[in-house]
Amino acid sequence: MTSKRVLLLGGHGKVSLLLTPHLVSKSWHVTSVIRAADQEDDILASVKNQQGKVEVLISSLEDIRSKADAQNVIDKSKPDYVVWSAGAGGKGGPERTQAIDHDSCIYFVQAAADTPSVTKFLLVSFLGSRRFKAPWWSAEEWKETQDLNHGALKNYYPAKLASDECLTAQTFKRASLQAIVLRPGLLIDGAVTGKVSLGKTKARGSVTRADVAAVAAALLDSEGKGWFDLLEGDETISDAITRVIKDKVDCIVGEDMESMIRDHS
Repeated sequence: MTSKRVLLLGGHGKVSLLLTPHLVSKSWHVTSVIRAADQEDDILASVKNQQGKVEVLISSLEDIRSKADAQNVIDKSKPDYVVWSAGAGGKGGPERTQAIDHDSCIYFVQAAADTPSVTKFLLVSFLGSRRFKAPWWSAEEWKETQDLNHGALKNYYPAKLASDECLTAQTFKRASLQAIVLRPGLLIDGAVTGKVSLGKTKARGSVTRADVAAVAAALLDSEGKGWFDLLEGDETISDAITRVIKDKVDCIVGEDMESMIRDHS
């Protein structure tokens, strides 16, 4: 694969810091968007002695107030691929979650979809981000998911869901956009295991951030598209990605596509 330019939004996040070396190891050019200058050293340290190139762009995602603001960042970085691995992280209250996880993310999705040179958009979401019960989940699993979404995640859940749906809807406007929604379970620290459960997983479980980063990088370097749930498991990342592509696995099954397209047209 020829060298690609990647815009990484939320570059100083835990998953992003683990993802950046994977991208650079492919000799890709990464523009890492960070909130403050004092985060730059961490970005550069993560890719020391790697072959590709990393540059940082200081721009607070909280200050992206329009599609035009997002387009300005895209125009500066000229990416082939865009990765959203950002979020308020529960800090700053509901208003900040809305501003970053919903508004800013959707502005970037819309701007990327309207930029023909952007061919892939990978959005890191979470396993419970859906409106309807997954057909492969039990009633008990769905109830637990709903209790969490409307309880502890009552602000985060609707913001992420809207972003996931917006990205999916854009692919009906521009079929050439390869949209990937990676939906990990509970994120935990730890080294990469290289073994995962990808696709139609259980409703609850955990996965290391290192494995999320490895899967994200591998998906970007593949033909995979759609919604992919992710937990720790027994299948190698390479085999898992080959399988979901071959079998055309998409965890969007069970959702209301017509409403999704209508709401984000």
